[in-house]
Amino acid sequence: MSLKHSSFSARPERPFGFLRPLPVDDKVRGRVLGLLSGVMMSLTGLTACAAPEPYLGRDDVEAFIAEVSADGKVERATLEAAFKQAVYQQKIVDAISRPAEKVLTWKEYQDIFLTEKRVTEGQQFMTEHAATLAKAEQTYGVPAEIVAAIIGVETFYGRIKGGYRVIDALSTLAFDYPPRSKFFRSELAQFFLLAAEEQRDPTEPVGSYAGAMGYGQFIPSSYRHYAVDFDRDGKRDIWENPVDAIGSVANYLAEHGWQRDDDITAAVTLKGAAPANLFTADLRPTATIGDLATLTENPLSGWQQNTPVAPMILNGKQGEEYWLGFNNFYVITRYNHSRLYAMAVYQLSEQLKERQLANQ
Repeated sequence: MSLKHSSFSARPERPFGFLRPLPVDDKVRGRVLGLLSGVMMSLTGLTACAAPEPYLGRDDVEAFIAEVSADGKVERATLEAAFKQAVYQQKIVDAISRPAEKVLTWKEYQDIFLTEKRVTEGQQFMTEHAATLAKAEQTYGVPAEIVAAIIGVETFYGRIKGGYRVIDALSTLAFDYPPRSKFFRSELAQFFLLAAEEQRDPTEPVGSYAGAMGYGQFIPSSYRHYAVDFDRDGKRDIWENPVDAIGSVANYLAEHGWQRDDDITAAVTLKGAAPANLFTADLRPTATIGDLATLTENPLSGWQQNTPVAPMILNGKQGEEYWLGFNNFYVITRYNHSRLYAMAVYQLSEQLKERQLANQ
């Protein structure tokens, strides 16, 4: 089903970046969100209030229904039935107003994801799905440990997929979260199309507070564009099928430019202070190895001088850490626009690889 003639783009906007939910359990998330209780609410001008009127019947919702049902791909009755059940959730607005990637430092962030439990369960996940991970690596060029690490960071290997109905999350954000209403209305339209394509009742799927779903936490547009039927059973099911989820995560990274067998990141030691013109906040590799060749204690002779890199500074447990992000590191940030996220995925993947090798 193409949306070429609709005002809603079929190709997904990049994952939320600063709005993407932190993939952790509710206990950890609650502790993080509590740190900024009331502060971000005042900055965004959002205040807790009584639930607004029911969604069905609101002028903005009626206009949305008319637009999405205009081409007949989603029946008006389906939309009306879903909005009749959709429920506004103030806690969703509260949560998305305080993104954890903007709150935590690297030394705090890594404590959530680089744990013995996550490595142990990751090893079990990789052992159980070894054949599928190997097939995905052969097909898409993405290492098995990277795919496993993303699923491990996102949902603890499928154990924590979110507890909000997607219809509630996306309706709340589409119609009652002005800072990103345009984006979430587009995602809500994509969600209804996805439900129609996969023959799912749109009131049933459950996901994160930002509407991300399944093992890999795909937002609806990413689900429609990048999910694959990896076991060829006729359905793209990343909600409950780990085989499809593994193939879909690998496909997502490949579609965003993953280069087979290329480097991801490398730690460096600087001779002096980090040059501000090189160590910027840009996620994209805009510097080169040659730009840093005379600035580091450790030689960079393993790469060509014109190799693109993104120099970065992370506040680690022993102080500032200096890293170079290569193209594949940048690709991981296309999944979540955060260096902390990408570094957690990378370091978890390295631990998973070491554990797998040690147990062979």
